[in-house]
Amino acid sequence: MAMAYEFGPFRLDAEAEILFRDGEPIVLGQRAVALLGLLLQHAGAPVSKEALFDAAWPALAVEDSNLTVQIAALRRAFDEVGGADWIETLPRRGYRYVGPDVTIDALPAASPPVPPPVLPDKPSVAVLPFTNLSGDPQQDYFADGMVEDIVAGLSRIKWLFVIARHSTAAFKGTVIDLKQVARELGVRYLVQGSIRKDGNRVRISAQMAEAESGHQLWSERFDRALDDVFALQDEIALNVVSAIEPSLRRAEVERVRRKRPDSLDAYDLVLQAQQDVDSGMPARVTRALVVLRRALALDPAYALAHANAAMCHHCLFLRSGLHEEDRSASVRYAEAAIAHGRDDPQALTLAGFSIGMDGHDRAAAFIALEAALAISPSSALTYILGSVMLAWGSEAERAIEWSERGMRLSPLDPWAFAAYDAQAMGHFHLGRYDKAAQAAYRSVQANPAHSITYVQLAAALDRLGRTEEAKAAAAKVLELHPTFRFSRQFAGVDCAPALAAAMGDALRRVGLPE
Repeated sequence: MAMAYEFGPFRLDAEAEILFRDGEPIVLGQRAVALLGLLLQHAGAPVSKEALFDAAWPALAVEDSNLTVQIAALRRAFDEVGGADWIETLPRRGYRYVGPDVTIDALPAASPPVPPPVLPDKPSVAVLPFTNLSGDPQQDYFADGMVEDIVAGLSRIKWLFVIARHSTAAFKGTVIDLKQVARELGVRYLVQGSIRKDGNRVRISAQMAEAESGHQLWSERFDRALDDVFALQDEIALNVVSAIEPSLRRAEVERVRRKRPDSLDAYDLVLQAQQDVDSGMPARVTRALVVLRRALALDPAYALAHANAAMCHHCLFLRSGLHEEDRSASVRYAEAAIAHGRDDPQALTLAGFSIGMDGHDRAAAFIALEAALAISPSSALTYILGSVMLAWGSEAERAIEWSERGMRLSPLDPWAFAAYDAQAMGHFHLGRYDKAAQAAYRSVQANPAHSITYVQLAAALDRLGRTEEAKAAAAKVLELHPTFRFSRQFAGVDCAPALAAAMGDALRRVGLPE
């Protein structure tokens, strides 16, 4: 049986790895949750550092500072209710929970924790965030964009396994332990670097190492004009590939040296808009649309700008009232992205998603997604967004498979909530309600502001007979999305009739309006 620990206004679902306060999920990392679970299990008694390290970093050798950081995160969460002193430090020994009394409840067993990834059977690499040395934090977007484009070039090499930039971004601003990072991502090689953008010059220092041994395979410094930024991205990617496989074929070189936008200014505007696009929040995507329209005025054939605009309108359609003008704009921009971006896997992926979800043409959507994977087999986002469409279409087994493949390519992806959503729907459709609830909980942990996840959580918990928790999840749906009506939502995403009927029955029982 899985355990839930209740103390003060908090409740820790140890199996789902989520801490709630007054029913609201608190975003904490898995390591902090593991430490808290062990402290609560031994409430009032000392817990040694060794036991805590074993709980949060099994089989890994890490510095004491890592434990200190995670304990500080727990104290910050408790400090909001005056509980900063609930975890007592025992100098040189460990820690002890000394807060409110702990009540332990048994819950139906859920699926086991996700194991750490194993090395793939082909060369594997991750490009870590480049340090911005410009002295201007506003230039972070440019450093992130450089990494994104280097990763995009590497991802076009079919014999190479490449982790998505979204996952490596989790290590931004942290002290890097190469072995630990490589194990968390499941790769053999790591690329690091720094970048300074100064006027019309770009200066980059980059190096690549075999993580387990720490042996440096390649290192170089670059000082180029800003106008040469695309050629520089390609050169760094080719250096990485050549360090792994010196006998690089000409065809592979040409795959890396792909077509880029005609306007460097348009490219810079798309980089500036990207974080707002990825947020999935209506206010932020509305702001991104202003910037993307400026980019398209400079370069009307810029496929990625069209694709990002499609995703902005997709967000507005689903989260701001299901207005027809947003649905039609999403499809219109997506069609333009495909017309101009037949060699751009990211543009094809985003456009395919909009056409499938908003245009309800899943056949056309998967033509675009399969084309993206043919160009870039390491495209995690293609698998993740594809899994969502498969799940709404009741292709349950394939949805779960695609979501798992996407998460392996990007274990720490900010789109993880969508992958877990797909798993939740897939397991629900297959009658595996415990696994559906587990996946939905993981999605909540990844993105507590995403109302659709609570819909799936409410339905799964209802089928498990956990009525009060299901009603709490339903209440959260209406808090996040006051105008929510599940029949309109199902129609908006073209939910398969069998899945809509099954979920609808559960949602009626927990009080969500039809």
